[in-house]
Amino acid sequence: MRWRFLSTIPSSASVVLTESCARRIKHLTQNAGKPVLLRLEVKPGGCEGFQYEFSLGEERDINIQDDLVFEKDGAKLVIDSVSLPLVSGSKIDYVEEMVRSAFVVGSNPNASSGCGCGHSFST
Repeated sequence: MRWRFLSTIPSSASVVLTESCARRIKHLTQNAGKPVLLRLEVKPGGCEGFQYEFSLGEERDINIQDDLVFEKDGAKLVIDSVSLPLVSGSKIDYVEEMVRSAFVVGSNPNASSGCGCGHSFST
């Protein structure tokens, strides 16, 4: 499948998937028995104004008119054109801690502040 990149998005817009993130997406794909992709959206809300929302999907869920696909070692991350400017330059990670395991947005250069839990931010 060929991915379409929208002309309204600067060519420098990108995100980085960590090894841990790519491994987890591939693990979920193996368990599902079919390709799984990770979607990241930024929505209004949270205690800082914007919040990150992760969901899992399939390639058929990709909107070729609006979504951009980032890939690392076969693992795919999809971000819509509205959310991308708010997370461009970020590192997408998967963390495992004693109290939780989750996909997270780390080191977002577009965030001027964030909440303590890391789910919301302001620009």
